[in-house]
Amino acid sequence: MQVNKKDVVLSLKNLEVTFGEKKKKFVAVKDVSFDIYRGETFGLVGESGSGKTTIGRAIVRIHPTSAGDIFFNGQRINGVISKELDHEVTQKIQMIFQDPMASLNERAKVDYIVSEGLYNLKKKLSEAERKERVEKALLDVGLLPEFASRFPHEFSGGQRQRIGIARALIMEPEFIVADEPISALDVSIRAQVLNLMSDLQKKRGLTYLFIAHDLSVMRFIADRIAVIHKGRIVELAETEKLFANPLHPYTRALLSAIPMPDPIAEQKKVLLVYDPSCHDYSVDKPRWLEIEPDHFVYGNEKELEDYQKILNH
Repeated sequence: MQVNKKDVVLSLKNLEVTFGEKKKKFVAVKDVSFDIYRGETFGLVGESGSGKTTIGRAIVRIHPTSAGDIFFNGQRINGVISKELDHEVTQKIQMIFQDPMASLNERAKVDYIVSEGLYNLKKKLSEAERKERVEKALLDVGLLPEFASRFPHEFSGGQRQRIGIARALIMEPEFIVADEPISALDVSIRAQVLNLMSDLQKKRGLTYLFIAHDLSVMRFIADRIAVIHKGRIVELAETEKLFANPLHPYTRALLSAIPMPDPIAEQKKVLLVYDPSCHDYSVDKPRWLEIEPDHFVYGNEKELEDYQKILNH
């Protein structure tokens, strides 16, 4: 599907998410802004604890936001919203969770797990319509309709994740937050699930926010990538631009950690370690700048000059 740069599905403006209160307050996401275009896969990458999942959960209204705005199709969806809009958001934005073991109700049959969201729809479906939708959702993710009468523990990790994807698809969403959907799966199954997600995107015109800590996976699936470190986005660019010209030291460190298929090259490889103390922001304060078309980076004047030199080199 062609990505339309003008058509913004989801927009984050100066988003902040905080946990705890007063002295125990912890700011998990700081001043995050980006747009996601209709039909694209937007990658959000960073190490564990960097705030990626928190952003995903704030979008689906699991975590409340402490500042900033989230817009979906031009409407603000964080904070207090009308019941009608809440219904719309619940249907049109779905999430695929990281752990296929923990995110499915072990006591429920697949039939109920997949169709649970349908019970909240305004338009009540007949039992026959509901069953038909469950069958279609299971077939769409490559599972047999007769699996509907089984329990989650009877399936492998890859099959469970497909059930999780079917549960999201049955609501006919426009936007899916995929939170590390393959990190708990065996390597052999990962490519299958990624290919499935790509196919579904083309068929249904879906838009993804794809969250991962692994840049090699990102290169395969994402159109653009935002790199997040300790709750702040430090670099954002089109995927190939980011791989060709990584500017921020943290991005470079992440890229240097990607394993190489060639064992000799892997042995010779130099791992870069990111040291946050390399930034001196005491006087020269950092800002978010578009350093070349569609390539943004976070830094102070001196760093931005250095990044510009790297690009012009």
